[in-house]
Amino acid sequence: MKAGFAKVDITPPLGCVLNGYYTERYADRVIEPLYAIAVAYSDGQRTAVTVSLDISEILQRDTDDIRRQIAQRTGLPFEAIFVACIHTHTAPVISEIRGFFKRDPDYYESFCRRICDCVCAAMKDMTEAEAFIARNEAKGISFVRRFRMKNGQAITNPSHTLIDQIEGPIGTPDETVQLVRLKRPGAADIAIVNFGTHPDVLGGTGICPDWPGFLRNALEGALTDEADGKGVHVIFFNGAQGDVIHLDRCSSFRPRGVEHSRHMGRVLAGAVLAVYSYATPIDSKRVFFGQVMTPVAVAKGTDEQVRIAAEIHEKYLAGEDVSAYPFDIVMARKYLRLEHCDPTVDLNVVCVGFGDVAFVGLPGEPFTDIGREIKTASPFAMTLPCCNANGSEGYFPTDAALNDTGYESNSSLFLPGVAPRLIRTSLALLKQLKV
Repeated sequence: MKAGFAKVDITPPLGCVLNGYYTERYADRVIEPLYAIAVAYSDGQRTAVTVSLDISEILQRDTDDIRRQIAQRTGLPFEAIFVACIHTHTAPVISEIRGFFKRDPDYYESFCRRICDCVCAAMKDMTEAEAFIARNEAKGISFVRRFRMKNGQAITNPSHTLIDQIEGPIGTPDETVQLVRLKRPGAADIAIVNFGTHPDVLGGTGICPDWPGFLRNALEGALTDEADGKGVHVIFFNGAQGDVIHLDRCSSFRPRGVEHSRHMGRVLAGAVLAVYSYATPIDSKRVFFGQVMTPVAVAKGTDEQVRIAAEIHEKYLAGEDVSAYPFDIVMARKYLRLEHCDPTVDLNVVCVGFGDVAFVGLPGEPFTDIGREIKTASPFAMTLPCCNANGSEGYFPTDAALNDTGYESNSSLFLPGVAPRLIRTSLALLKQLKV
């Protein structure tokens, strides 16, 4: 197999609208630049590319547009193009939803062009590569954020004043760090890292890829002597992270800010470094790819719910208090977004890979157990589940969570059944691609 790497700056201009919360924020500084990073793979007959973007989320319709532009520029099959967002909450808006936040059309045009440039450069950089895999654990940086309270209610991110009312977390984090190391004689190594938790440490109005950027910086800085001094290029793919975050709500310690984000990057880099030299060689001869569209049922509101939602939204935009309404802005926006949708929508599941390594792209934010089940049941030696990949259609909770309360279940666009459907579709596609 041949593999190539490229990295292109996609930092937006100051003043852009940042994505990630329910209020408009305008970027006023750059803490760390944002990048599009691509790795291309070829077995001589088939070529595929995986792209990681320092962006929060891009809707499936817009990601399809970007993938089509890449296909047109490169000649790659549409299904061979895998585009995932790391989900940082301090990056610009790319997709507009019912006009909630506006993207900059000039930036979007430049953004797409730079991603295409990045993929072209990665393909040009391809050279012979051998693949190695390793796993480790990163402790103490990812915590379940949904809790069962003593009164039986489920709450997402309960405040510190409610600590004594918490019965316990609903679920456990997946602390597994996955590494794919590509050794390229005469060229820098490529390190592909996969781990799942929310990059939501910073907040504020500074542009930054959050801890995934600090992970890349720390790992590349520590491995400058590798590959005969050519060093290591790092690409990161966020995993199943819909119900996990960087802090333990059962503790009074509530870390936030650049230093904790940098700390998380260092912890992850340390987990990778501990296994880097002893990664196991693995087959990488055959490149493969595939995409399946799978129908899922959405949680459309009643006519009355949509009417109230429109009223809430207008009052919210006008700066009025909407807290007295029967549901908040989260559910209001869900019902408005789904107002003209069919009862079911098609979600794409995209898999690309090489040899015994497979990337699985889920177009939203899957709960931890979804990624864990896909990894466990996959026929591949290493499977990397990736969130917000080839689309970002919101939360994919488990059925138990969708039948419960909490921010993720309230805001999810989907009815129970979405998690089992995504798991079945992913595993069927993985089995089909495994030869």
